[in-house]
Amino acid sequence: MLYNREILEKIKKVLKNDEYIILSGARQTGKTSILIMLKDFLMAEGKDCYYFNLENQSYLNVLNKHPYNIFELIPEKSIKQYVFIDEIQYLDDPSNFLKLLYDEKRSQIKIIASGSSSFYIDKKFRDSLAGRKYLFEIFALNFDEFILFKNEENILKQKGQKISAYYQDKIRALWHEYIEYGAYPKVALSENPELRLMNLEEIGSSYIKKDINDAGIRNQEKYFALLKILAEQTGSLVNLQELSGTLGLARKTIDEYLYVIRKSYQTAFIKPFFKNFRKELVKMPKCYFYDLGLRNYFLGNYETLEKRTDKGEVAENLFFKELLRLAGNPDKIKFWRTQDGREVDFVLGKKAWEIKYNSKKTRLKKSETFTTEYPDIELSMVSFDMILEIFYGYKMNRS
Repeated sequence: MLYNREILEKIKKVLKNDEYIILSGARQTGKTSILIMLKDFLMAEGKDCYYFNLENQSYLNVLNKHPYNIFELIPEKSIKQYVFIDEIQYLDDPSNFLKLLYDEKRSQIKIIASGSSSFYIDKKFRDSLAGRKYLFEIFALNFDEFILFKNEENILKQKGQKISAYYQDKIRALWHEYIEYGAYPKVALSENPELRLMNLEEIGSSYIKKDINDAGIRNQEKYFALLKILAEQTGSLVNLQELSGTLGLARKTIDEYLYVIRKSYQTAFIKPFFKNFRKELVKMPKCYFYDLGLRNYFLGNYETLEKRTDKGEVAENLFFKELLRLAGNPDKIKFWRTQDGREVDFVLGKKAWEIKYNSKKTRLKKSETFTTEYPDIELSMVSFDMILEIFYGYKMNRS
């Protein structure tokens, strides 16, 4: 069964434009399912559609010889045909393949392709394909999608109204599962905690190892150790010099590892927001995981939130994940921090947020300077129990 994804509606808006479409994102986030749903949508409208997975070596061999060999796999017609290509990064030169077909055959072919991560696209896409493509990044499920994957669509009707005790309990249970095990589709569809954990560990080990191997990284042990450190230091400044000393690796190697981690969509690194070079940080980023379940995998900690010692980090990373849904791109999200330690966790456009787990501890003391320096930016204090309502509209009773 294929479940609806929020991004489908955005893609459908440009599906019939000439520009090609590329779906990028971490492994196992549902790119193949989205390709199939788009293909089914077009076929229902009577369009000619074809699907090829380039993990199939026979297709790969044909298309690597020349882009026009696509017409050995589909009939050449004067009307537009829709070609879905999964794992396009396996082509020797995907940018040339797409560029040539777009420039010379776009009246006949519209290509919708997926790539395992933008890491591959960066390395192999020597041409930016500017003006020839739409790039959509596919992340793990948001909470509304998670609810649909759990076949609890009636919960969505509870938004913006007084919620009964019955639905309050259901929403809380799902919200905590979403936080503890994460939101990879395969994990969300798992029927019990043991299977969820098994599937999450498969993503955290086997699939990340594929990223490591494809990136040519030899020291897998140090790479995984770096991810564990980042999980432990979620929301803290990423200091290359400290990481180099801790892991016994050259700074250049640490930089290379962080590049692969970022481009494989394992973590995001957000940059400082600043105006005053002398007083505000301008270099070191902060790190957040795209999926909280994956962070828990690297920590080896699946305890319920009430028992955890890292509640603040969980709340901050959760807020980042939900804010990313609004921003669309992690590069748009910033943080603010001065040299003397005054800080605001997130800045996006004309809004800023300071995140605390406990609402009783939300104090403005370390953030007062920000409102003085940036009076045009609205600053809000957010506790964990406010996040669900802020992003999804569920008005829950707060404990």
